[in-house]
Amino acid sequence: MTTTTEANAYLRTQVLTASPEQLRLMLLDGSIRFLQQSIDGLNDKDYEASYNGITQARAIVLELATSVSAEVDHELAERVRSVYMYLYRELIDASVNRDLPRLEKACDLLRYERETWALLMEKVGTERAANAADATMSGAGEAAQTPETSGFSAQG
Repeated sequence: MTTTTEANAYLRTQVLTASPEQLRLMLLDGSIRFLQQSIDGLNDKDYEASYNGITQARAIVLELATSVSAEVDHELAERVRSVYMYLYRELIDASVNRDLPRLEKACDLLRYERETWALLMEKVGTERAANAADATMSGAGEAAQTPETSGFSAQG
């Protein structure tokens, strides 16, 4: 059984060695986990647990919103940012009103976002691997091709 200190050290290592894409996925996972804790707390009438979970989830959603980069596609970044801000407002309203259906809807949206992000990471990873393989093959092919093996001779 690991201690809290060991678990924190493991998490710290994960965060420090993760790519930006992996960090975003970890944030989405955290927001879902905390929001589920909030939902469970509300179901159990444990309002302190619900408040703590939703507070953590809101902080993560706000971080997700503010960390969207507009370098590649400004319009897409604004759309993504607006989705996170919508979720943030929903979490505030759901918290104030102890609105379980609203919390569940927000959690469903975060799960959808997480799944979309995971699929995107998988696709980009596959494309990067294919591009790396193509680069390796073309580099090896060029290096291996001499005038004698290319069908041309120096006497031509």
